[in-house]
Amino acid sequence: MARAQHENGFTVTGIDHVVLRVTDLDRSLDFYTRVLGCPVERRRDDLGLIQLRAGASLIDLVPVDGVIGQRGGAAPGADAHNMDHICIRIAAFDPEAAREHLRRHGVEVESEGVRYGASGNGMSFSITDPDGNGVELRA
Repeated sequence: MARAQHENGFTVTGIDHVVLRVTDLDRSLDFYTRVLGCPVERRRDDLGLIQLRAGASLIDLVPVDGVIGQRGGAAPGADAHNMDHICIRIAAFDPEAAREHLRRHGVEVESEGVRYGASGNGMSFSITDPDGNGVELRA
């Protein structure tokens, strides 16, 4: 797919990173590394920041009581979230194996189906991370 330069002088090519404010850093780190398989790329404990590799992008975890996390106000909870969802593109999608892997880790697939995204239609699962943020896993 060709990308035309926008009249503003630059071209958006993708998502570089997403920053999630989390209430329990260890719990979220476990979810994104062990359950979803995103390796830790970089830590800045002085800032309260852990950066995880998600393909060509990063997912940054910041505790709500850390230097960066405090800037966002109240912590996410049942009545307030930091965002609706992030969509993580995955390869070699085997729905049954993925469903079983998530089930073993206590993660419920809330919905699934073919949905439209940046690369067209593809199979996806909707799940929730430990802070209630929506996560879409998409082929």
